[in-house]
Amino acid sequence: MLRRLTPVLLTLLVVALGVTALAARPEQGGPRQRADFVVLAGVAGLRWEDVDPQTTPTLWRMAEQGSIGSLSVRSAHRPTCPVDGWLTLGAGNFAAWRGGARVGGCPATGVSVEQPDGIGANLPDQPGVVAYNQDRLSWGATPGALSESVRCSVAVGPGAAVAAARPFGRVDRYAPVLPADPAQLLGSCVLSIVDLGTVDGESPAVRAAQARQADAQLARILAARPPRSLVLVAGVSDTDVPSRLHVAVADGPGWERGWLTSPSTGRDGYLQLVDLAPTALAALGRPMPDRLFRGRAAVPVEGRPADLRAAIDRPADADREAGAQGRVAGMFFTLLAVAQVVLALAVVPLLRRARRLAGPHGPEPVSPRVVAAVELLLIAAALAVPAALLADAAPWWRGEHAGWWFGVVTALLVVGGTAAVRFSPGHGSTLGPLGAVAGLATLVVGVDVLTGSRLQLNGVVGYSSSQGGRYAGLGTVGLGVFIAGALLCGGWLAQRVRRPWRPMMMVAVGGTAVVIVGSPYLGADSIGAIALTAGVSVAAAICSGGWLTVSRLAWATMAGLAVTIGFALVDLRRPAGERGSVGRFLAALGDGTGGLTVHRASSANFETLVNSPLTVLALAGAALVWLALYQPWGGLMRLFGIYPAIRAAMAGTAVAAGLGGLLSGAGLDVVGAAGALVVPMAALAALRVLDHSTDRTRPDGGRPGQEGPTGGPADGGDRPDSGRTPGPGDPEETSDTPAEPPTGDEPPRNGPVAGVRVPAQGRAASTGVPAG
Repeated sequence: MLRRLTPVLLTLLVVALGVTALAARPEQGGPRQRADFVVLAGVAGLRWEDVDPQTTPTLWRMAEQGSIGSLSVRSAHRPTCPVDGWLTLGAGNFAAWRGGARVGGCPATGVSVEQPDGIGANLPDQPGVVAYNQDRLSWGATPGALSESVRCSVAVGPGAAVAAARPFGRVDRYAPVLPADPAQLLGSCVLSIVDLGTVDGESPAVRAAQARQADAQLARILAARPPRSLVLVAGVSDTDVPSRLHVAVADGPGWERGWLTSPSTGRDGYLQLVDLAPTALAALGRPMPDRLFRGRAAVPVEGRPADLRAAIDRPADADREAGAQGRVAGMFFTLLAVAQVVLALAVVPLLRRARRLAGPHGPEPVSPRVVAAVELLLIAAALAVPAALLADAAPWWRGEHAGWWFGVVTALLVVGGTAAVRFSPGHGSTLGPLGAVAGLATLVVGVDVLTGSRLQLNGVVGYSSSQGGRYAGLGTVGLGVFIAGALLCGGWLAQRVRRPWRPMMMVAVGGTAVVIVGSPYLGADSIGAIALTAGVSVAAAICSGGWLTVSRLAWATMAGLAVTIGFALVDLRRPAGERGSVGRFLAALGDGTGGLTVHRASSANFETLVNSPLTVLALAGAALVWLALYQPWGGLMRLFGIYPAIRAAMAGTAVAAGLGGLLSGAGLDVVGAAGALVVPMAALAALRVLDHSTDRTRPDGGRPGQEGPTGGPADGGDRPDSGRTPGPGDPEETSDTPAEPPTGDEPPRNGPVAGVRVPAQGRAASTGVPAG
């Protein structure tokens, strides 16, 4: 009865851990004080490196007394050109002007602004732009949603007219340029949007001159601002490639000397362009059109340094790191994919010759030095991604040759990690390197997540804040490495305990990993936690031996569904603006807009599948496993037969990584990151299992658990499993039917002890081959 109830109890435990991890993070609240007026002043291309006391004194003083942050200007097109940025600002959603994605820069896009009277204006292209965003793009943006949420709005300049135009093209109040005395115009409506120009010069001198002109315009706005007003200054778009982080400053009652943050980013000092429209409405106390807005209202938080120069240096340094990350990441993953493919090709002949034959004929064994060198290369390849993550602890992006500095730091960390594994206790055992590498990878990613994911933010193997995909928690590559490392650690530990306790060990390690991945305070990845729950359930079901039967698969599926349903019920009870990705998707299904989410996920999967170097890693790893390791001569089937907990861990990793990538729109990136760790370790363990495949046991045996003179598969405590104890009349045990050495609390067996090699003379006699 206990054996039958164990899967049920373990499933319930995993579900409870998953739902607990996915508990919603409480909101930080809205603005401390309401404003009677909001002025949004935009400068296309303005970055923090353009701000200093001499060039932009007005903006400097405003930043000193207000709250500041780094603004990601993501829109429906990349890069976000000025017209796309203004349109996204007015939509509160990822929008774009008509036309394809920009390649190589932003073309000049003229906006036609008609003034049929002396009060407002009309944009004749606006209805077509609205139709383009509704029908051709997958975000469902409605340009003009911000102006539709207030009774009256003011626009100054063509860019502001794009942001303030209602969906049918009407601008309530419009001025082509800022009047000599703008007080009356800014006080005529509760919302004013002002275009302060563009900073797009290539040379520092040109950029400084453009920033100085924008600052002079800002000084006139601040001098004429209405009473009890909130002024937001934002660099609303990119002006070149690649995308950069831009300026965001808020000055008004309740916004003093803090960092700007938003629930859409979850990280202090960062907000998105789509957050500005909800911020304006929240400050005015107006109802929020949650179905139209993708952003969330920004709020000020404490913790900013008292010295403004020190405070500004942080977002400026983050912008430099994000820019360097975009250049280095593609090169790193391409080189890693090439290195792992070459290493896979080198491993295949070693696998073919690793199994030593008992007779006098057969291929010459490979030199032990060559095998040892290949093993070190496999360890280094598996540690490459964790080392690259750890490399971001050093400021490599500040050097003149950022790519070379990153390569040097990563190489040193790989060498250090490989040496630590090589000289770790138990390295000579079959599973010793696998356990050490998995432990190091899990430790690096886990500690980073527990300390705020600082290494993943703008890191080469993390996520770029300028791209607007993620700003906090566990990234795609980090998720793949953490899934693989945690499950392999669980399998390695489970293999070292008695069979009945293995599912409990797997659930303990995997459940802890689910909490880390799904907690909104840590990994903040609800989809990853759901996928990992399914993987842990599969691994726990088969870690004590046997196949993945229909009943075991059903329990694993039920665990994943239970976590999904449990979190969905919790998430749907929250206000619409506070829901997570699962709750938003279910709500979209309810109101008929779920197809947009499915379309975005499928498009993202296809784009990532085609363009990501991690796809090559995933396909190369799958090819090595299927065409070599899983062949009868490849050793993986033998490894799985002897160590069922490792087989369970690898099966759970495949399930979790596959689901995580598919549901999050990451294609094969999660699988590729997990495979970069799992496949080299599987190849190394297979080499060692094949090396011991012709080991024989002594006829007279020895004390149970005693090592043989040359060591065997049971070195270092890695206990192989057996089908059953041989009985009278059974055929003589061969290399393909390993026996399990008894543990200390089992009675000694009468007969051979597995893992003890026989001298050459005894080996020949046991196989019927004449000695000599």
